[in-house]
Parts: sequence; structure tokens; C-alpha cells
Amino acid sequence: MKLWKRTAPAVGGFGPDAIEVEPRRLQVAGSVCATLAITGFPREVSPGWLEPLLTYPGRLDVSVHIEPVPSLIASERLRKQLARLESGLRNDHQHGRLLDPGTEAAAEDAQDLASRIARGQAKLFRASIYLTVHATSATELDDACAQVRALAASLLLDARQVTYRQLQGWISSLPLAYDNLAMRRTFDTPALAAAFPFTSPDLTAELGPTAVLYGANLSSASLVAWDRFEQPNHNSVILASSGAGKSYLAKLEALRSLYAGVEVAVIDPEDEYARLASAVGGAYLHLGASGVRLNPFDLPPRSKPGDDPLTRRALFLHTLIAVMLGEPLNNAAKAVLDRAILTTYKQAGITSEPRTWKRRPPALRDLAKVLADDPQGKDLAAGLAPYVTGSHRQLFDGPTTTRPDSHLIVFSLRDLPDELKAVGTLLTLDTVWRRVSNPQERKPRLIVVDEAWLLMKDPEGAKFLLRMAKAARKHWAGLSVITQDAADLLGSDMGQAVIANSTTQILLKQAPQAIDKVSDAFRLSDGERQLLLSAERGMGLLAAGQQRVAFQVISSPWEHTAVATSSPQELLDYEEADL
Repeated sequence: MKLWKRTAPAVGGFGPDAIEVEPRRLQVAGSVCATLAITGFPREVSPGWLEPLLTYPGRLDVSVHIEPVPSLIASERLRKQLARLESGLRNDHQHGRLLDPGTEAAAEDAQDLASRIARGQAKLFRASIYLTVHATSATELDDACAQVRALAASLLLDARQVTYRQLQGWISSLPLAYDNLAMRRTFDTPALAAAFPFTSPDLTAELGPTAVLYGANLSSASLVAWDRFEQPNHNSVILASSGAGKSYLAKLEALRSLYAGVEVAVIDPEDEYARLASAVGGAYLHLGASGVRLNPFDLPPRSKPGDDPLTRRALFLHTLIAVMLGEPLNNAAKAVLDRAILTTYKQAGITSEPRTWKRRPPALRDLAKVLADDPQGKDLAAGLAPYVTGSHRQLFDGPTTTRPDSHLIVFSLRDLPDELKAVGTLLTLDTVWRRVSNPQERKPRLIVVDEAWLLMKDPEGAKFLLRMAKAARKHWAGLSVITQDAADLLGSDMGQAVIANSTTQILLKQAPQAIDKVSDAFRLSDGERQLLLSAERGMGLLAAGQQRVAFQVISSPWEHTAVATSSPQELLDYEEADL
């Protein structure tokens, strides 16, 4: 028997043209559906206990409505409920009746819950769970409802098909945050948290407020979410062949980390993150552009009492100049350079006295002049000539021109010549590290180093990256190292040490020439090896210690077109549509 039929034109193309309401089903847009309400629940649950509902092979809408209960109201309700239960047990005892085990268990649970709420260890919520089953015919719908009820029964859930309220049930299962059935059950905090259906059995680490969605689990219907800041260290490495989607994933992670309140800094050698900076209102520093300079002689802030920024800056200048010269310095050259650095600072009025550290620092040309006046330093001065008076002077010729301050800072190295890419990467990492190590600004930070091979190919640059990887955790920062050639990291002791100091390791599609080294380094199984060889774009393996999960990167249409994709055709179509 049909109760009523409503026929109305769709508004703006949204919603069905007609809905036929029957006692136990609906006919919507040429298909039939029925809503089941969960009325019975198990006494004890484990994390992800609703996840099997997502494995149903047909179309099934799972809707969970949650309403918090204020603590005062929750305490009063529990007190009354406990009084009713204990009164019933006492009455049975006085009349010599057998005690009801269910009532005894309910009284114990109520007592425990009341105690935890009084201590502030838990809260109460009113939750309702509805399942809307879709099919193409009434007969198929009946079979599907029976299968869903059997699946729910395997989870100790009692699913009942609502009668004469199918329209309300269908509305309650739509993404409108409106519970029109109001068939609620009281949950405490642990039980409600365990009901989250997108837990992955392959990843058991806790998720904190900085958790990030990486993608969909390839072996189940769950999602892969990961919180690098809940791990022993906050670093990660992403290894993939060209075009496998490593920068795509890095941009999504940076964007979603911003949502979680994490400050992000990106060293971008190919100008791929400019649209991300524009989309979120971040700062964009274009190294190589006219008037953009970074003075390596700027003293960093003191990280703690007794710290000596002058000594730390001298050590960094040793690393920077070795990278500029393209070869490690011998002991004699190090001694000459160290003496010249301290002399250069002294001529600028900066000494070991803290009161002098705020004076204007010298520049690279001042160091070159001091080296040129030293008979033992003339070779070093000649090596620095291209960076002082030659074609590479633009980046160093003067004081620092800008100090970006934003939730997202992108340092673009695209316009730097290849000879300056490693030097530019080192300078920007140093600039970022000043910000990270500032004790006055403690917050979670993510440092993304794309195309890390530019720095790893130089021994001194690799040492600096390793020092950052080891020290980042102490400053609440995570270093994300991205490279398209696994040999860059696996082929050197420094690179392997960077991997060892990265709890999160992400492997996307690998080239056949590199798969042997990757397999040996990460101890891949035959199945994992084959997955990485045949993986599609954005498909890969997330490894964290003994935990491993295969996943597919997923993004929203806006994230894909406005931020993540680097396809020239898609970018052209997006720009034309925007115009």
C-alpha cells in the first residue's frame, strides 16, 4: 500500500523529481531503497568495529548522527538510571528471585561510567546509526536488506527495517546532519571513538590533532590517515620515479597539514608549489629574481641561555663555502677560512659579546676581501669570486632583503642557474631552520625538501640535511625529503642515515633499474616489490617500522585542479575555465 506520492520538479537540478513512499521502502529516481535503524548494540567493542559495514559489496549508505550530552545532564541521568537498576536488583533479592545477569552488568557499567564522568575522563553522547540499502527492484531490495541484517548481526548489531517512517529514514541518511528518526543510543567517549569506521588494521599508531589523510587503503575499504607528529621522529622520505605522483602527494600533505594548524615551509626547485601558496594566502619567495637576496652572515637568534650564535654561524659558513667551491676543504683551508670568518665579523663590530650580535652583519664580499689579504687564503678568495663579483653574485650581493612570515612559505629555486641550485637549497634550509629553532615561536612545523638530490649529491649538503633530520624532532618539526632517484639516498651513508631517521617512509612507483636497491633497503616482500613496479600514479606503500599499508592517493576535485596537479593540459583547462 502506498501512503502518498509526491511529484515536484527538481530545484536547480538537485534532488529527485519524484519520491514514492511505501510502508517499508521508497522509490527514488528509478531505484528502490529501504532504511534500517540500529536498535541493539554489543556490550564491548574494539576500534573500527563499524568498518565491516563498508565492505558490503552493494550500495549502502551508513549514517552516524552524534549529539553531545552536557556533563551535568549526563551525571543526573546516570544517577537516576543507576538508582532504577539497583532498586530492581534489590527488589529481586528481597523476593528471592534469581538476579538478572543483564541488569547486574548494566548496573556495573553505569557505576563505572558515572565514576569516569565525575573525574572528567569521559563524556556522554547520544548517537544514532542508520543504514540505507539501495537496489534496482523490490525483490533485489529484500535480498539486499537480508544480507545487510546478517552482516550487522555478525557485529552483534540489531538492524530493524523501519515501518511507515521510510521517508524520515531516507532523509536521516542524507548528508544533511539532520536526524529525522531520532532513534538514539547513549555512548561514552571510548565507544564513540571506536565507532569511527575508517580505521586501518595495518596502521595501529595513534592519531592526534595533526593527523593527515593520505588516501584509500588498497586492501580494504578503509582510509589511510597518518600523524607524523605522533611518531618517534617526525621526518619522512618519499621515493618515487618521475611522474609517479610524489610532488602531488607532498602538496596534498602540506595543504592538509595547514588545516591542522601546522606551519609549512617548502623548498621548491621547479616552481610547483606557487598555486598552493596562492590558494592559501602563503608567502612566496622567488630566489633568483632581481633584488631578492639572502645574507648567509645573518646571526640566528639564541635558542637558549648560554648559546653562541656566532660560533654556530661560523660552522654553517664552513658548510656553505664548501658547497660553493664544489669540494670538501682540507684542514689547512678550514683553518684559514675559520680565521677569516671571525676576522670578518670582528671588522663589522661583532664579537663573542652578546651585546654586539644585533649589529649589522657583514656580507660575502667582506669575507672575500679578508681572504684576498691573507697569502694563505688567496685560493679560497679566487674560488669565491663568481659569487662576489661574477655572474652568481645576485643572490649574495648585499644584506637580506626579505624575511617572510606566514603559515606557508615557499622558496622557489626555479630561476637559479643549475650551479646555484645546491647553494640555494642550503641557504633556504638555513633560513627555515632559523625559524624552526627560535624558542619564542614553538609550534608544529613541516619542512618539505623537494628534489633533495640537488643537495644530497654534495657531501657537505648531505651532512647539513642529516643534521636537520636528527635535530628536527627536538624543535617540534618534521623534515620531508622527496627525491625521484632512490640511488641519491640509498647510494651513500648519509642518505641511508636520513632514511634511518625518518619514521615515515613512502614508496611510490619505482623504476626497474632501482627496484633491487629499494627492495634490499626496505626489505620488501615479493608482493610489495611487484606493487611498486606496476603501481599506477599515486599508488604506493606507506611503511613505518613493522607497519606497512598499500594505499592510493585521493584528492577532492578542488585540491586536484587548483593545487596538486602538474599536468599542462589540466592546468591550461583550469586557467581557461577560471577566465
